[in-house]
Amino acid sequence: MSLSFANSIAAQSRARALVPLCVGAGVYLFFLYLGDTRLQDSDSFWQVKIGQWILDHRAMPTTDFYSFTRTGAPWMSTSWLSQVLFAYSHAQWDWAGPVILTAVAVAVTVAIFVYLLDVQIEAPRAVLFAMLALLLSAHHVLARPHILALPVMVAWVGLLMAAADRKSAPSWYWLPLMALWANLHGGFVLGLVLIGPIALEAVEHAEKGRRLQLFMRWVLFGIGALIASCCTPYGWRTLLGATNILGLGELLSLIFEWMPANFSTFTPFEGALLGLIAFGYYRGLVLSAPRIFLILFLTWSALTHVRSIEAFAFVVPLVLAKPLGEMFPRPAPDAAGAGRWPARYVTALGALMIVAASWTSTSLYMAHHRFTFTTAHTPVAAVDVLEQRKMQRIFNAYQFGGYLISRDIPVFVDGRAELYGEKFVMDFFKATEGKKPELLPRLLDEYKIDATLLVADAPGPQILDQLKGWKRIYADDIAVIHVRDHADSATATPSK
Repeated sequence: MSLSFANSIAAQSRARALVPLCVGAGVYLFFLYLGDTRLQDSDSFWQVKIGQWILDHRAMPTTDFYSFTRTGAPWMSTSWLSQVLFAYSHAQWDWAGPVILTAVAVAVTVAIFVYLLDVQIEAPRAVLFAMLALLLSAHHVLARPHILALPVMVAWVGLLMAAADRKSAPSWYWLPLMALWANLHGGFVLGLVLIGPIALEAVEHAEKGRRLQLFMRWVLFGIGALIASCCTPYGWRTLLGATNILGLGELLSLIFEWMPANFSTFTPFEGALLGLIAFGYYRGLVLSAPRIFLILFLTWSALTHVRSIEAFAFVVPLVLAKPLGEMFPRPAPDAAGAGRWPARYVTALGALMIVAASWTSTSLYMAHHRFTFTTAHTPVAAVDVLEQRKMQRIFNAYQFGGYLISRDIPVFVDGRAELYGEKFVMDFFKATEGKKPELLPRLLDEYKIDATLLVADAPGPQILDQLKGWKRIYADDIAVIHVRDHADSATATPSK
């Protein structure tokens, strides 16, 4: 090998080492620029509020204290660490803090993802998979805890698949990842579930003489991961809290992120599924039984709940990486050139320059841009009216619950559906959406409601307009307020 050719390969190795960081930086700047679109879910309000409560009280919530319908009921926060991080960043930089935190989490996710794929497939294909994964997940990239857990999920699955590809057991040093995941978000249960099929992949391809030993090592690792997942302030109860929402039955079909995938119009997810099937037929992709099971399981999860599409987008490529690498082999990198100290210095310097450029861009952008929450979830003027009239028991729209909590107003209902239960929230939706309008007066009387705060274009306000004993006192493009006729003798606030 000539000296110039060796130097060329070494340079390519150094450049490839910077690819994940370059892609991550680009993704970070992209989501920072679109930061306002990350603030579209009212749950972000109560996530920040709970995180601030934890910081203020140096304690963990065990009961509800934000609603007047479930006050004192048992409730735990399975995303407490994410909530603390969001609250701290919000206290420092207002909504720019959660936006930056979200953009960083997505960037780190993509960087880890590309790095893991680059071991098996060429960098351009790894970057293409990353862009496709982002396209599929874009609808769920919000300033909420699941995004902070996303890089942990990718790292966890990637490391497990790497161990399976080597026909070995995962290292015990990886168990802190599960503990971190369990404190960031309840989705850690997926990481526990995936251990089984990935272990079977490793055992199936191991030498016959060591299969039992390898299987036992994976079993012990699974037990260790289960124990690690309980290393939270709530201990083993974290497992129960993380799975409670799955018992909400019919209600899950009404909450957008828990709805099944809808193919009535063409979506990126539909395109990805069709593309995966077409590629499998066209290239004759052959997979082992455990890998097929993993892909089918992730596909079923994404079809059942749209929030699982991001897991499908990031995990399926990790499952396919080794088979794809065998189908499209690439020249082995020059390990000697990549490992020299000068090469490491160049890589480190390049990484520092990328990070510095990203931070400088952030500072310049923040200097002239103020991130704001979408107005559809912030009925500011309507809530001002309610506060002026000193209303105590407000029958609020589901999507307004988070904003009311941020204003320290007790809510009728909010995004913590697992706290309220299936029947309670289903009755609420049926009453306010016109499916069972006779439920509305019963709920208003049962919970001694003083005023209602409902979405302007929903059926609820029209039902209340016809309901005896209630009158409309305020309306704008976002919300409508009704009060009892005898609730207040003051002059009604004119509608806008």
